[in-house]
Amino acid sequence: MKKRVIIIGGGAAGSMAALTAAQNGADVLLLEQNEIIGRKILSTGNGRCNFTNRFQDPSCYRSDNSGFAWKSIGKFSEPETTSFFKNLGIYPKDKNGYLYPWSEQASAVREALESALKLAKIRIHTGVRVFGIIPKKNGFQISFSKDGKKGMISGEAVILAAGSKAAAKLGSDGSGYDLAKMLGHKLVPVVPALVQLRCREKLYRQVAGVRTHGKVTVFIDRTETASDIGELQLTDYGISGIPVFQISRYVARGLYEKKEVFAELDFMPDFGDVEFLQMLKERKIRLDGLVMEQYFNGLFHKKLAGALLKRIGISGTMPVHDLGEEDLERLCRICKHFRTYIDKTNPFEQAQICAGGVDTSEIDPDTMESKLVKGLYFAGEILDVDGICGGYNLQWAWTSGYLAGKGAANA
Repeated sequence: MKKRVIIIGGGAAGSMAALTAAQNGADVLLLEQNEIIGRKILSTGNGRCNFTNRFQDPSCYRSDNSGFAWKSIGKFSEPETTSFFKNLGIYPKDKNGYLYPWSEQASAVREALESALKLAKIRIHTGVRVFGIIPKKNGFQISFSKDGKKGMISGEAVILAAGSKAAAKLGSDGSGYDLAKMLGHKLVPVVPALVQLRCREKLYRQVAGVRTHGKVTVFIDRTETASDIGELQLTDYGISGIPVFQISRYVARGLYEKKEVFAELDFMPDFGDVEFLQMLKERKIRLDGLVMEQYFNGLFHKKLAGALLKRIGISGTMPVHDLGEEDLERLCRICKHFRTYIDKTNPFEQAQICAGGVDTSEIDPDTMESKLVKGLYFAGEILDVDGICGGYNLQWAWTSGYLAGKGAANA
């Protein structure tokens, strides 16, 4: 008789876990609370699904338990992921190491997984909400509801792949955390990640819509914590863009811990302070005869230039000729070290993922099995692992799903 493996959550990690468990001889039942599996996949990569990345490095994965994710990634990484999807008919398009389906349609990845699940004769029940997992002598008893009716089902192993609290409208509402806690697992504080940041200063209304190359460095309790460089997006409430997303998990944790959080924006990151100051001095000579509202023409967007001048109290009508040494030094500081205080992140609903989750010190990185409850496995975002932008969160889903499925079927 086949071993029954019950998987809670039919997203990327749950689907991979189901397919792997079935390939390893298990009788698999997949429970998903949405009406379709893999719904969140449709929104990844701006609808194009950046499903992995050729560049893999420990720094791409974050967790309170340093090294946990990387040990797991080594067992099922980008080459295995690429091969897996080729076998499902998804040929990769390589964009500087970022891998997409050739059609650049996220729906193709979701449909390929769904077709594979059906071909493997995996039973899928959608619209199911699990509210209880009780360990028994030879397995688990699962309590669920569907269409207002309650039911129970049992299995020898359970894989909890219920997602995080990010983007609840796509069906991931954090209910898996409650199930994990019921089973005795600790949670690392769950905060939004890969998310926009809301800043205190009022000047952002003046620069809303501006995109500019820059560097963002976050300080928590005045200690430099993280930085990234790329295209910054200025909004009417604060800052966004991939560099901001990359450091947002640290901001969110700092705010959760009630610490002072501010960022420094460097709008000329390709130049050192001394080099940029010299540029400003030369610019004064070259642009003699113009006024300050013309001084940054060709360097910054007019909105940004106006905001920077206003921040340090220099009028746009002031002649460039009148710039003194102190004015030039202040201009250099504001362009290279624009300090902005962060009051909060955007909510979970607007976050791509979460940081925090089930404490991975209680999980075996080789199999994703709980160290506390035999036969219980975890996969995906529910764990305290979050990746940077670039396909790393989906790679974590594929890796952890594969290891959990294999572990559950073979234990």
